[in-house]
Amino acid sequence: MSAPTSEPSSEPASRHPSAKPVLSEDELLRSDITPLIRAIAAATRAICRSWTRVRIEGDPDAIPREGPVILAANHISNADAVLIGAFLTPRLGRRIHWLGKKEMFDWPVVGFIARNGGVVPVDRAAADVEAFRVARRILDAGNVLMVFPEGTRSPTGELQPAKDGLAMLALRTDATIVPIGISNTDRIWPKGRPIPTPGKHATMRIGAPFKAGELLPPEIERKAAKGLATTLIMHRIAALLDPRHRGTYGEDR
Repeated sequence: MSAPTSEPSSEPASRHPSAKPVLSEDELLRSDITPLIRAIAAATRAICRSWTRVRIEGDPDAIPREGPVILAANHISNADAVLIGAFLTPRLGRRIHWLGKKEMFDWPVVGFIARNGGVVPVDRAAADVEAFRVARRILDAGNVLMVFPEGTRSPTGELQPAKDGLAMLALRTDATIVPIGISNTDRIWPKGRPIPTPGKHATMRIGAPFKAGELLPPEIERKAAKGLATTLIMHRIAALLDPRHRGTYGEDR
């Protein structure tokens, strides 16, 4: 679910010839929402609403219903992915793809949900290269990919410096980016807490879709384009957050 951090080389990745893929190509690139995914999203929404107060702001209907889309959000809590999957899946009408560690497919129950719920396995031993390749295949097929550009949960609740993987993907695939700002989930289900704290509130704000190339000056060098696009994307996310979450990206540039 994190953003790939580096661009793959032109050399093919080495693979064990006997290794069996966790998902077939058809499973990997599916875009439909199965009855199981709808049921999981509905059950999760019900649990979220009984446990906490969730406010959704912005226009989910503005998210494109076809073509490659990257949902890009800040990451401050265990609850972030839960809220996005539960509340956006039924509105999009499209499967949301997530990058997850391959080991989770071996876990009871969780593995079944991951295999059938849009999670794409990534080998952590070669995470950067493999994640970029898999993410690009998903987007080249015209699907929706969920990315947390910071790469991991923020320990402070503030936006952390983002990696360039999101910008590289967006520029290479011409995918539409949808910025998402999630506020206060760190008070509901922070890192290290086994279960959420009831009675809190969270807000998920959905920003206007855009393309990374539209933010850049013409004829900018490729290396500079990645860094500048990353910064501009993160400012779009920061603008959707409560002030305490914005960090350095909340400063005027």
